[in-house]
Formats: sequence, structure tokens, C-alpha cells
Amino acid sequence: MDVEGMEMGVAPGDLGEDELMRELRHLHATRTETLLHGSDDALAHHTRRTKELETEYLRRHPQREVDPERLRSGARAR
Repeated sequence: MDVEGMEMGVAPGDLGEDELMRELRHLHATRTETLLHGSDDALAHHTRRTKELETEYLRRHPQREVDPERLRSGARAR
């Protein structure tokens, strides 16, 4: 546990691929509720954990497929 008494979870580098994706999906699914109704500490923890897991995902997948529609040029073309 960290100093605020909240569990920090498994280190992102120690998670298997399926576990990493499950954690990321859960965090993204709970973001709005945490933003709207969580304490300041809960929101800060959520933000830190999301950053940790997203950083690990990007480390593992540096050549991930990027949808051209998600680029600025793709938005202009629409």
C-alpha cells in the first residue's frame, strides 16, 4: 500500500498482456465516475495508475497501428 492507504496494484511490467489490457479497459471504463464522484485522492490515484499502464502498453507496442482517421490529416479530410 502507498502512503495514502490505497493499493498501488501490480507493477505494469509484471502484468501479462491479457492482464494489462483488462486493467486498461477497467480504468477507462471507470474514468468518468472517478472524475465526477471520486475524492481528490481517488482521482489522483486513478490518473497515476492509468499513466503507468498506458506507458507500459506503449513500451510494449511502439509500432502499434494508428488509424489514419485519428490523425489531424484524417480529421481535415472528413
